[in-house]
Amino acid sequence: MSGPFSDLTDTIFADKSVLSESYQPEEILERDEEIEAFSHALQDVLFGREPENIFLYGKAGLGKTAVTKYMMEELESEVEVREAADDLHVHEINCNGKTLFMVVRRLVNDLLSPDASPFPKRGLGTGDAFDELYAQLDRLGGTHLIVFDEIDHLDDVDTLLYELPRARSNGHITDSLVGIIGISNNYTFRQSLSAKVKDTLMETEISFSPYDAGELRTILRDRADRAFVDGACDDSAIAKAAALSAQDMGNARQAIDLLRVGAEVAEREGDEVVDDAHIEDARTLVQRGRLRNKIRDQTEHAQYILETIAKLEERGDVPARSKEIQEGYERVADAYGATPLTTLKSIQDHLSDLHMLGFLVRHERNKGLSGGQYYEYELDLDPSIVLETREDIVQTAD
Repeated sequence: MSGPFSDLTDTIFADKSVLSESYQPEEILERDEEIEAFSHALQDVLFGREPENIFLYGKAGLGKTAVTKYMMEELESEVEVREAADDLHVHEINCNGKTLFMVVRRLVNDLLSPDASPFPKRGLGTGDAFDELYAQLDRLGGTHLIVFDEIDHLDDVDTLLYELPRARSNGHITDSLVGIIGISNNYTFRQSLSAKVKDTLMETEISFSPYDAGELRTILRDRADRAFVDGACDDSAIAKAAALSAQDMGNARQAIDLLRVGAEVAEREGDEVVDDAHIEDARTLVQRGRLRNKIRDQTEHAQYILETIAKLEERGDVPARSKEIQEGYERVADAYGATPLTTLKSIQDHLSDLHMLGFLVRHERNKGLSGGQYYEYELDLDPSIVLETREDIVQTAD
């Protein structure tokens, strides 16, 4: 008796993991200038000197994290054969959704000896965590490069970027050297820092620009050669995925996703070769997935507001004024057992942010002397995407 998987005997993939987000290429393509700048900024490590602080800027999918991982691996290998270099310790932490205390505590626990008790989650403050961090850095000695990915998402980032670069000059550490590598999707992140932090950092800035269609074709051809069996992907499909991504955001992650999803579409349809039509079908699926991720990245209350407007949209009650949205939002927040934001101004601030992020269409109304000027809002995406994403988030939390 045949089962549901009996007919699945062939695949066009040779190594599908090459198209996954977690894949780290052995060679970084089309980022030679950024790698050269990174190399110069890291050279002090090879001579046992205090490392520079480095900040990488660029939108998601432009290779910042991949280049950083590659550079850290290359540096670790080079340090092993350099007599002047100290022992190198690389620490990586993603700051998205983290508090300053959580970040410092995580660093402490990474540094602790295996037989030591973890730094407690409660009972001690951020200052205590910094004290223990300094103690552990000096216990190990050597050079420490701390990579803070998505550093622009960290609360109280000024404290972190003031404390660590000055730790040695302030006498907190004497037997170790520390350098910070910050990765940010926000090009204006530095402008938000305090003046004293800017003076303290003295960092090297490396900016990652969007890929053009030619660069994306080079990246996709390399991935396709590894990902697919011979002859399973048309060159025209690679060119189309590169062109679509270059026209949109110049994002390598998006281009690779188009290629992977296009191949999945081809397999579902029983086709042996990925072609332009499969990439076009993948475009809709990838865009839907990107929107889901963008919704997940929003704060809890911003998600409640999106859910509220999606429900209003399904009932045909849009565009809606902020007061109407506030009333629905309060019911949604109550349903999830959350305390709603109490002022209309806070709702309007969230609506403005969601409009700027492209989730909402905003209509300006002017009723003259009798009604004054105001805004009405509606979604700029399919409400089902919002509601399905919210349902997934709730189920995952449960």
